[in-house]
Amino acid sequence: MSTLSNALSQVGNTVSTAASQIGSTASTAASQIGSTASTALGTTTPSTTSTGSTSSTGSSSTNGSTASAASQTFAGNYDTFLQLLTTQLQNQDPLDPLDTNQFTQQLVEFASVEQQINMNTNLQTLITMQQTSQATAALQLVGSTVSVTGNTATLSNATKSPATWSLSASAPATANITISNSTGQVAYTGTMALNAGTQTFTWNGQSNGTTWPDGSYTISVNATGANGQAVTVSTQVQGVVTGVNTSQNPPTLTVNGQTVQISQIQSISNGMLSSLGSSIANLNTSIASLTQAL
Repeated sequence: MSTLSNALSQVGNTVSTAASQIGSTASTAASQIGSTASTALGTTTPSTTSTGSTSSTGSSSTNGSTASAASQTFAGNYDTFLQLLTTQLQNQDPLDPLDTNQFTQQLVEFASVEQQINMNTNLQTLITMQQTSQATAALQLVGSTVSVTGNTATLSNATKSPATWSLSASAPATANITISNSTGQVAYTGTMALNAGTQTFTWNGQSNGTTWPDGSYTISVNATGANGQAVTVSTQVQGVVTGVNTSQNPPTLTVNGQTVQISQIQSISNGMLSSLGSSIANLNTSIASLTQAL
């Protein structure tokens, strides 16, 4: 009986000591994790900064600053996460260790976010390269004669330059043509037989014995086919590029005093098409290189 009593006493003492150690370890872990979390919350509090007005070219720098701030914030959060994870591993309860599946999932999630931020940075670089290429291509067009989609042409009696439009009909038709000045006043009305395809309409500023002044004039075309059905007619105007606004994204051109988008250009003369094609080819090469880097 004495031997059994001593054995039971030793077992009781061992259990009591183990429980005390586990309680002490859990208390220490909770304290350290709480301290690390408190520090993390204190260092990752988002700050608010006010921004003033920016110029038209400031969008790229703003996006770059946003991406940089996001990267810095993520880096701080990632370091804090590693501190919390390390503390948790060092002080985990031996009777209830950290779930390895949860641990792996947390690492994968943070690695995914880090990769996404790196990708966003590379995409921002790609956007900047594209904007630079667009501006370069637009500047090369100055002095070129271009055809653009539109219905407003310039009349210049001083230089004997009539207002000229290109009309593209989807089928043979009879067109009712109306030309108005910049204030909407009708300057000319008439009819014209259209063939399927592209043809030119020229107005010298004369109408019912009246010579209209120099300026911009807009054409309106309503066409009907042989069976009375409506025929679609698209209009283009030709002019010289006299200016480029690179502060716009994408850059805009000034043609015949009108602001047009580069996407409106249908054809280019004076040998500038090859230069534009070269710029586009260089842009495609840069995009391919960056895509491989991604």
